[in-house]
Amino acid sequence: MTVDASQGTNAPGADNGMVLEARDVTVRFEGLTAVDSVNETLHRREILGLIGPNGAGKTTLVNAMTGFQRPTAGHVRLGSRVISSLTPHWIRRHGVARTFQAGRLFRDMPVSENIEVAAVSLGMSRKKAHAHAMELLEWIGLADRAALPAGILPYTDERRVGIARALAQKPQFVLLDEPAAGMSDLECDDIMHVVREIPKQFGCGVLLIEHNMRVIMGVCERIHVLDSGKTISRGTPAEVQKDPVVIKAYLGHE
Repeated sequence: MTVDASQGTNAPGADNGMVLEARDVTVRFEGLTAVDSVNETLHRREILGLIGPNGAGKTTLVNAMTGFQRPTAGHVRLGSRVISSLTPHWIRRHGVARTFQAGRLFRDMPVSENIEVAAVSLGMSRKKAHAHAMELLEWIGLADRAALPAGILPYTDERRVGIARALAQKPQFVLLDEPAAGMSDLECDDIMHVVREIPKQFGCGVLLIEHNMRVIMGVCERIHVLDSGKTISRGTPAEVQKDPVVIKAYLGHE
């Protein structure tokens, strides 16, 4: 199924050459440096993996790139515009969406309305938002659960609703924070298929944080590895997998 691109938004100033870029981004919390001079550029229609041990700074970097955390030093750009000091709502309206480790669904509302709320907040009429939500749920395999309260969904379906909500209004970039966490191998296969299809169906770039190495290696074109807030490796899945620094810090010696 193809989601109707006309229901999405081409954010103000959007174009196919747009990039989301972290330049020397540093985030400090009192005496702790959570992210240390990290550089990365996410292009549209690519899937970039962001990996590292617990506490490596992955979510903090995503927070900085989406307006939930202001960098202590460095900046984030969307195209030519510095967005580091702008609000999450402004950044979302201009095409950068994200999911959270915790689903953050409105648990008493129907599944479809969880997506409609996002679309309406981005300027879509309620009627179009409902149609758009149903298209997204059909695409992600949850149309039959549209009328159910979000709070009764299994954990894995909550993650899928979170992805569908992030894709409301066709963002230019979507940053997914551990979408496969807690899933079985079969469920991971389904999520891998979803992630692979996002650039094709929505034309957006994907940054994927994930601890499941099978998922990361199976869907990402490039991988960026953090450890203690610093970049320790970047490259293709094959290159990163063979990097002795990564093996020591994250993947283990086997």
